Amino acid sequence: MTGIGEGSGAAAVQKFENHMNIIKYTMLFTNAFEVILGVCILIVCFWLRFEDGVYEWLDKLNALSFYVGVYILIFAALVIIGVAIFGCITAMAENQFFLLLYIAIQILAFLVGLIGATVLLGNSARDSNFQPMVRESMRNLIMHANYEPARQSLQIIQETIGCCGADGARDYLNLQQPLPNECRDTVTGNPFFHGCVAELTWFFESKCNWAAGIVLTVCLFHVINIVFSIIFIQGMKKEQRSYY
Repeated sequence: MTGIGEGSGAAAVQKFENHMNIIKYTMLFTNAFEVILGVCILIVCFWLRFEDGVYEWLDKLNALSFYVGVYILIFAALVIIGVAIFGCITAMAENQFFLLLYIAIQILAFLVGLIGATVLLGNSARDSNFQPMVRESMRNLIMHANYEPARQSLQIIQETIGCCGADGARDYLNLQQPLPNECRDTVTGNPFFHGCVAELTWFFESKCNWAAGIVLTVCLFHVINIVFSIIFIQGMKKEQRSYY
C-alpha cells in the first residue's frame, strides 16, 4: 500500500510539473509571436510615416493630426517587443516578483495599444474626424484656387491621388471655380468620379485597418498571457507549500 501511495504521489507531482511546463512554454510561444507582431506594427507605422508623398498630402490638407495615432502605435510596438522579451525571460526564470511585474506591464501595453488603435482609426476611417478635416481643407483650397500656392497644392493632391474636389467635380461648380485639367482622367478626359475625401479615406483605411488589427490581436495575447501568468504564480505557490 505504501508503494502504491508513493507511486500515486510521484505521478501527481509529475503531472503537476507537466502542467507547469505546458504553461511556461505556451507563454514562451505567445511572447515570441508578440515580438513578430510588434515588428509588423513598426513596419506598417514607419511606412505610413515615411512613405513618399503621404506627408506632403497631409501637410497641404492640414491633416497632420493623422500621425498622432501612428506615433502612439510606434511607441506601443516598442513596448510590445520589450514586454514580450521580458515575458520570455520571466517564464524561464520562474520568479514570482518578475511575473507580477510582467502582469503590470502587460496591462500597460494593453492600454497603450488600445488607445493607439482607437486614435489611428479615429483619424483615418470612414465617419471619423479625418473626413471633415480633409473636406474643409479641400474646399478652402478650391475657394483660393486663383492663388498659386493653393493651385499647386490642388494639383499635387488631385494628380497623385487621382481625385477631384472634396466630394467630386461638383465642388468646383458649387464654389464657382473652373475645373482644372488635373481633375480629369488623362485617357478619357472625363472628371474623376470620386472626390479626394473618399480616395484618401480608402487609401489610409486599408493600411490603418491592418495596423489596428495587428494591435488588437496583440491585445488579445496580452489578456491570454496575464491569465497564464496568474495560473503560473498560483502553481508556484502551490509547489512551495508542498515543500512545507
